[in-house]
Amino acid sequence: MKDIIRRADEIVARLTSQERKERMLLHSCCGPCSTACIDYLKDAFDLTVLFFNPNIAPQSEYELRAAEQKRYVEDFLTDVKCVICDYDPREFYDAVKGLENCEEGGERCALCFELRLDRCAKMAKEGGFDWFCTTLTVSPHKNAELINGIGLKKELEYEVKFFPSDFKKKDGYLKSVRLSAQAGLYRQNYCGCFFSRRHE
Repeated sequence: MKDIIRRADEIVARLTSQERKERMLLHSCCGPCSTACIDYLKDAFDLTVLFFNPNIAPQSEYELRAAEQKRYVEDFLTDVKCVICDYDPREFYDAVKGLENCEEGGERCALCFELRLDRCAKMAKEGGFDWFCTTLTVSPHKNAELINGIGLKKELEYEVKFFPSDFKKKDGYLKSVRLSAQAGLYRQNYCGCFFSRRHE
């Protein structure tokens, strides 16, 4: 994992010194998690935040988290754009069919990560972005090695560079808690899907 952190720092240092910023599509799971990730990346990249999370249930929760993500970008950041995808939970339920009773953090979650990273990589390719990434690794409950492995697979599939990360490290998670509190962001108490609510 140290190699991932070192590589990320090297990429950020190299790109920050360039005159033209390379474009990154950053998948965000929620506003609070995006805060520290954006802060780390914003000097190196021309950032667009992508809110694509069909796993979130119910719809009212999706709309609240999407609104908070949009508010954070528009009210607290400059030169960062935000794309909010329409809510279609069928995409998530189709992807994890048969795994409804898996333990939290297991195979169902891996397929959920892949669903979201696939969409991010596809949209990055179609939109002419240089890089794609996800905020998912800022959570202490998420397996960064698994997420990075999925991202690298999508890099090969879509021919768009994947930015490696373990955003929770170097106090990244604690920084996200502090920044989201300063911004007054709604902070949820479950990951997002119907199944994760059973573990509240």
